[in-house]
Amino acid sequence: MKNEKTFLFLKDHSVSGEQFELIYNQYEGILETHPQPQVEELSKYYESEDYISHTDTKQNLLEQLYHLVRKISLKRKLKLINYYLRRQDQSFKPTRRLLDVGCGTGDFLKIAQNDDWRVIGIEPNINARNIANQKTNNIVIEKLEDYKDLDNKFDVITLWHVFEHIHDLDNQINLLKPLLEDKGTLIIAVPNYKSYDAEYYKSFWAAYDVPRHLWHFSQNGIKQLLEGFGFVCQKTLPMLFDSFYVSLLSEKYKRGFMNPFMAFWIGLRSNLKAKRSGEYSSLIYVFKKG
Repeated sequence: MKNEKTFLFLKDHSVSGEQFELIYNQYEGILETHPQPQVEELSKYYESEDYISHTDTKQNLLEQLYHLVRKISLKRKLKLINYYLRRQDQSFKPTRRLLDVGCGTGDFLKIAQNDDWRVIGIEPNINARNIANQKTNNIVIEKLEDYKDLDNKFDVITLWHVFEHIHDLDNQINLLKPLLEDKGTLIIAVPNYKSYDAEYYKSFWAAYDVPRHLWHFSQNGIKQLLEGFGFVCQKTLPMLFDSFYVSLLSEKYKRGFMNPFMAFWIGLRSNLKAKRSGEYSSLIYVFKKG
């Protein structure tokens, strides 16, 4: 039975088939998955061959599309961090330092490393971490608490589709903030439950991805949360490919097959509507440390 705190009932389509609900959080514009698995239970919900960010396989259409989009996105991410480093009010530094939280198999770290960034990655999944370390000469560690070199702060910290997975958001922000240089840049990319594709697919929207996604953000919600910790939102940018990829997976959940033509149409409509509303399927938020 739906109560005043319930936003939506839905299930885990990709792993367990268990039922969950999305409930309103204390922050307006943030939803939380209920019930949330305990930290020690979360790993079992990632035990699926369909969890692409933890592997480098290209066995089917979805995986091939994911890697094609990722290749394009990596170049755009690198361009973005270089742009915001140049905008920081700081004297010339001989080194540029990047922390990528939830780095997966390390492709973004590798492309940044090749561009002369000094990089560190955080990745709790052991299989993904091993792949990342093979690519980057062992600069990926398991968790943020393991980073001890507090004298060497980072110019840029990134969380690409990771923030929604973090169990204790307040604690994570408190850990990240001291690691960032004064006026450093924090970049967070998350799905946007206010988008048209989310509205269209409702409980079948793949970007809800419960219970792996513990939190679900609107633009107002994530800005309110980070501003409470002294960050200032400098820019909000769209991730245009996400509406197509998410719609393709949502079609699979809704109809039992991917239906690429319908997925393309919904993804396109979502992006066209977002040109006016700004509510793209996924958004990149660029925060400046105050």
